[in-house]
Amino acid sequence: MGNYYRAKHILLQESDDVEYIKDCLESGTSFEELAQEFSERETADLGGDLGRFRSGSMIAEFEKALYQMAVGEVAYGIKTKYGYHIIWRLE
Repeated sequence: MGNYYRAKHILLQESDDVEYIKDCLESGTSFEELAQEFSERETADLGGDLGRFRSGSMIAEFEKALYQMAVGEVAYGIKTKYGYHIIWRLE
């Protein structure tokens, strides 16, 4: 039985947008609101919620970042072939 994760993310096409989203989060704007407004994925409607998923089900760069993060931590600008992710690890 493998590891499980639960996370939310915001996917951006431009790396310049990562700093703007980081500033918004630090100013108190909710992650969910920012995901709905800016994320490029269908998960935007869910506030960026990816749900609970098993290790190995996400693209390697994304999962590597999750593995290195503590629960509750947010990582900024994780580059994959899809763009730049802001990841909030929930579990």
